[in-house]
Amino acid sequence: MDIKAKIDEIVNKVKNDKNFADKFQSEPVKAVEDVVGVDLPDDQIQGVIEGVKAKINLGGIADKIGGIFGKK
Repeated sequence: MDIKAKIDEIVNKVKNDKNFADKFQSEPVKAVEDVVGVDLPDDQIQGVIEGVKAKINLGGIADKIGGIFGKK
């Protein structure tokens, strides 16, 4: 399994699917398992969850920084 590709897939789904975003926020392990298609132990999937959260947060920060310089 290509972890980076799965993280990117989940990030896109969070950004484009409000229902999935809500599920990721309330039940991140279940949401990730739904996308990955495999029931993994919570501790193994935690790295994927942290990767998704980091990418989402970086996207928000980039948008804010762009706003400072008049770019969006």
